[in-house]
Amino acid sequence: MSMQIFGNEATEEKAENARLASFVGALAIGDLVKSTLGPKGMNKILQSTSTGDINVTNDGSTILKSIQLDNAAAKILVNISKVQDDEVGDGTTSVCVLAAELLREAEKLIAMRIHPQTIVEGYRIASAAALEALQNAAVDHASDPTQFRQDLFNIARTTLSSKVLSQDKDYFANLAVEAVLRLKGSTDLEHIQIIKKVGGKLTDSYLDEGFILDKTIAVNSPKRMENAKILIANTSMDTDKIKVFGARLKVDSTGKLAELERAEREKMKAKVEDIAAHGINCFVNRQLIYNYPESILTEKGIMVIEHADFEGVERLSLVTGGEIASTFDRPDLVKLGRCDLIEEIIIGEDKLIKFSGMVDEAERSLHDALSVLSQTVKETRVVLGGGCSEMLMSCAIDEASRKVKGKKAIAVQSFAHALRQIPTILADNAGYDSSDLDAGLDMTEGTIASMKKLGVTESYKLKRQVVLSASEAAEMIIRVDDILRATPRKREAV
Repeated sequence: MSMQIFGNEATEEKAENARLASFVGALAIGDLVKSTLGPKGMNKILQSTSTGDINVTNDGSTILKSIQLDNAAAKILVNISKVQDDEVGDGTTSVCVLAAELLREAEKLIAMRIHPQTIVEGYRIASAAALEALQNAAVDHASDPTQFRQDLFNIARTTLSSKVLSQDKDYFANLAVEAVLRLKGSTDLEHIQIIKKVGGKLTDSYLDEGFILDKTIAVNSPKRMENAKILIANTSMDTDKIKVFGARLKVDSTGKLAELERAEREKMKAKVEDIAAHGINCFVNRQLIYNYPESILTEKGIMVIEHADFEGVERLSLVTGGEIASTFDRPDLVKLGRCDLIEEIIIGEDKLIKFSGMVDEAERSLHDALSVLSQTVKETRVVLGGGCSEMLMSCAIDEASRKVKGKKAIAVQSFAHALRQIPTILADNAGYDSSDLDAGLDMTEGTIASMKKLGVTESYKLKRQVVLSASEAAEMIIRVDDILRATPRKREAV
């Protein structure tokens, strides 16, 4: 006699069906992004069904964020790619592809009647051997500033090789390294601002000291200010006229209404006087500033910048050392921002405001390259790219498998085979014969070459995180033997 214990529309998949559904979903995600791997990866077109917008990209993170999924295992791979992006900033495609290859190998092992727990134990032995080999191969040049800068430059070039900027990778690699080194060890990329403007060439991009606010200076304000004392505010400056929202005013003459408006103007004038009493020569407000308060401030020689967005105000506060104020009764308690020069500049066809010579300089300017570099500044070790690290780990795992007895040894060898698929996929994506190439791939010439001489290096932390995340995700999915789907929420009739 069967008993119903779940809701009417709840579903359950057990044993082989659950495992098959998990493997199929994860492998589909791996196959989707693996053709984008490497410097010669293919692009994907992402089209929005609601707006019709089209995005052409080969960035694994962008692709995985954009697709809607119903398969639980596929969502696990998307989640580990997000973890990889958050932890290191790059390697999102690699981690998905490696996890999918590990699951492909596990599928073969399960077909050979090897228990999932045996496979997981073998994978853990292999993962430990791989990470030990990777650690032994890592090189640290932190004590040699010149060589360390070259390592950072090579990592940036390797990262940018698979991006849209690959044609100008040397130029942008230099920009990225210079920007990260100016952070002096900090990994907070909020200190680096990227401003995108259309018009001109990619190589017109430049790294500049200071802070740029994408706004314009008010009409009658001075366009250049030296030794600026800046009051950064988030306050209402648009009540110079009476505003009536849902209120009812009863007056017996238009003169009374004029008195009310006059009272509002006097109130605004008093507020402006309080602002000017701070001894400032620049006022930046997050909200709108109407003509009347603006005219009073400009008469006093104060530069006025209105409607600065929230992010802009926060950044400006951070780099100039000022605090965001909303009340102005106590000037002695308000911390002003300071910089040597504020001026209006033109980039492309747009006018922007540049703040130079801050107390705490925040330098700017390529998310993936910057993220990897900022992590390398803390974890200074580097390893060789071009498939070298994967083949090195694979050989170490093969060596370790000789010491393992029983069926676990087969699982260990399967992990090594999955790692060897990475250089194979790199070669296949470039249109080369992967059977002739294994490690140390020169993707320009299609030959085996010295990665050290070519300067193809990658962050040790990035490679380590790829192996850790991929093996953990694969183990999690391999151990699935039941999938339960809850009853969908009922929509109530309106």
